[in-house]
Amino acid sequence: MSEQKLAINEYLKTDSDYLRGTIQEGLDTQVTGSFSDGDQQLIKFHGFYQQDDRDLRNERKEQKLEPLHSFMLRARVPGGICTPAQWLDVDKISSTLTTSNSIRLTTRQTFQYHGIPKRNLKTLIQGLDKAALDSIAACGDVNRNVMCNPNPVESKLHAQAYAVAKELSDHLLPHTRAYAEIWLDEEKLVGETVEPVYGNTYLPRKFKMAVSVPPDNDVDVYTNDLGFIAIAEAGELVGFNLVAGGGMGSTHGEVETFPRLADDFGFIKTEDVIKFAEAVMTVQRDWGNRVVRKRARLKYTIVDHGFDAFKAEVENRAGVKFAPKRDVVIGDRGDRYGWVEGIDNKWHLTLFIESGRIKDLPGQTLQTGLREIAKIHKGDFRMTSNQNMIIAGVAAEDKAEIEGLARKHGLMGQVLTGTRGHSIACVALPTCPLAMAEAERYFPEFIDHIDALQAKHGISEQSIVVRMTGCPNGCARPFAAEIGLVGKAPGRYNLYLGASFEGTRLNKMHRENIQEAEILAELDTLFGRYAAERDAGETFGNFTVRIGVVKAVIDAAKDFHG
Repeated sequence: MSEQKLAINEYLKTDSDYLRGTIQEGLDTQVTGSFSDGDQQLIKFHGFYQQDDRDLRNERKEQKLEPLHSFMLRARVPGGICTPAQWLDVDKISSTLTTSNSIRLTTRQTFQYHGIPKRNLKTLIQGLDKAALDSIAACGDVNRNVMCNPNPVESKLHAQAYAVAKELSDHLLPHTRAYAEIWLDEEKLVGETVEPVYGNTYLPRKFKMAVSVPPDNDVDVYTNDLGFIAIAEAGELVGFNLVAGGGMGSTHGEVETFPRLADDFGFIKTEDVIKFAEAVMTVQRDWGNRVVRKRARLKYTIVDHGFDAFKAEVENRAGVKFAPKRDVVIGDRGDRYGWVEGIDNKWHLTLFIESGRIKDLPGQTLQTGLREIAKIHKGDFRMTSNQNMIIAGVAAEDKAEIEGLARKHGLMGQVLTGTRGHSIACVALPTCPLAMAEAERYFPEFIDHIDALQAKHGISEQSIVVRMTGCPNGCARPFAAEIGLVGKAPGRYNLYLGASFEGTRLNKMHRENIQEAEILAELDTLFGRYAAERDAGETFGNFTVRIGVVKAVIDAAKDFHG
């Protein structure tokens, strides 16, 4: 009987000499702005993707030129925290080594650069290294940037949760020295590389992890492969409810793929976090689907093998059993905009950054503003998973100066509805090769329309979670939005409704492949009914389920497409 053929990425990883491939040779070849097809997969483990400007693709093809290749690099910043000095270095790099001259805050609580020419990659990565930052494992089939609630109120509890997130991130880094050798010019050490968690083929697919501090759910903990929900007693962290098996990606028209929210497995003590993280990841490493890549995420492993079998194997490998999960309240997924005083008597300023794009524009010099704040700020910067920035740890006597700079550069003072403040979009066109429709560039205009419809029906006071992506891979977590727009073709989207406001239930497709006018007409009608028929305190997502516009998604494998 012939051996089952694996997905092509599995052979690439096996033959890569622990992620080295021929990346160095491709880097040395300047006759093309691209890497080979195989190396384009391997460079993801080093933190970057090859892209091209799709706005110029046809024009360059007519001129018999190769696509205008460049690279998007995503940094690894556990919990989204960096120092003002680091931010100044991040800012300088964007201005000198990228063609986009911007920084983009991501939905995974880090930053990324767009428009990096191949010739600048090494210099850029070495610049990050000098700032004590890196892009190791920010992409690829490994544990990616670990998110952590940036809570600016419960400062002590945040510090304890952040320490866990940082430990998880550092402990689960790949051990290969390929990154250090290729990008930092370190010598190749004699001896065999050992990957104790990943093995020589790493994970079957990407792996995402988050630490949440209830009642906040800004990290969308249930959308992650592995999540830790902090449990506190008398203000001290005592452990976590562990959840596993979430993930947003799917493929249009393929019912065997679907988004999913994580299952609750039970309570674990803080000292057992690493044991359980390794156990979950190694079960996924050994049980995950390496034949059909679209079915390779942890969510499918749990569905295919069954919750009970997966849980038993995790407990066996951890050497510890789960305790019953603790009762916990999951609440708002938004950020607290403006000034908030923490329990340590320090102040924290959350700034709204639309779609996370930090760039100087006429009348809104966001990049310059953050640069000027970084020059005087004595606390830290915290990126949020809603693509915003917190200027954290500000002494009372420094508030006025920082607020003055923020207002001068357009970082404060915007008219911000609750819906706009809760909503996010992915990058999409022109750089993402997977995008089928616009997201970031169109999203502000779309939210203007939503705000106008809410005002028309007298429901502006109600925050609604709206998310838009250019494709169904789900980078902006659209399937967990009360209103989700997922790109199907230029100017066309699938409309999803019915997720819970708190992020504890997925949405479901309501209309397929429709344009702006149809989307807005549909929402106009629904907003009118919501204004007239809603129960006291009822959120929009819950309303659409109650009145039967969409059915509740309880079991994603059965309900999302059914």
